Amino acid sequence: MRYGLKLSQQAPIDEYRAVWRIADEAGFDHVWNMDHFATIGGDPDGDIFDAWALLAAMAESTTRVRIGCMVTGNTYRHPGVLAKIATTVDHLSTGRLEFGIGAAWAEYEHTMFGLQFGTAGERLDRLEEACQIIRSLWTSPRTTFAGTHYQVTDAVAEPKPVQSPYPPIWIGGSGRKRTLRITALYADAWNSTGVEPSEFAELSGVLDAHCASVGRDPAAIRRTMQLRLSDDVADVLSRVEAFAAVGADDIILITRPGSAEAQATAAAELLPQLRSIG
Repeated sequence: MRYGLKLSQQAPIDEYRAVWRIADEAGFDHVWNMDHFATIGGDPDGDIFDAWALLAAMAESTTRVRIGCMVTGNTYRHPGVLAKIATTVDHLSTGRLEFGIGAAWAEYEHTMFGLQFGTAGERLDRLEEACQIIRSLWTSPRTTFAGTHYQVTDAVAEPKPVQSPYPPIWIGGSGRKRTLRITALYADAWNSTGVEPSEFAELSGVLDAHCASVGRDPAAIRRTMQLRLSDDVADVLSRVEAFAAVGADDIILITRPGSAEAQATAAAELLPQLRSIG
């Protein structure tokens, strides 16, 4: 079992630095942010920072812990631009990047900037094309791709990432027909959130079936879950145990802006008990 901490972009900068420091010093395996252009979960007018600028800062502020965005909204950046940004962060972190990506879902963020939103199916088509382009840019001398949504012509992308063949790709989402099939084709880790252990197990089984259909070893894809931290230690341990019992490989503990440093400190104290699970 591996464990991470997550703090969204809606926190003050000093709070980010505190969580990154705790994750790095306490022995967590990874530390995460999220990717949005407007605050979510209520009033959209609050302060929020750019995910990938924060990741660059995370790379420079930490020395050991792996870093990532849970998850990057694919529709916010052209895949060629995103591949270049991610490569830069991988170099800044000396090869500690975990590359999280998803189809995106917040329509308001697209509307306010004139970004194409489209249907869920169209966004998943774009995600699949982006995965192909990004992997090619990370591994091939030149990339040409003629898709429905993206076109790339004889594109050069140097340097390549520090990690070979590329940073681990995490795909977030629970769509049984498309998201989990795209995960089976392109991802090294699948991330879920907002489900109970029984549904997590069922979705994991769907992912196994997609792996079988595309000729992929299901054991090659880590199964990961995000859980919101509570102040009830027994509840945290029992929930982690429940997900470990149905095959979770990684647990990402979500801290709350405003109390994230205290929560991260408490999670660090809990880490030895968490390590005994699974």
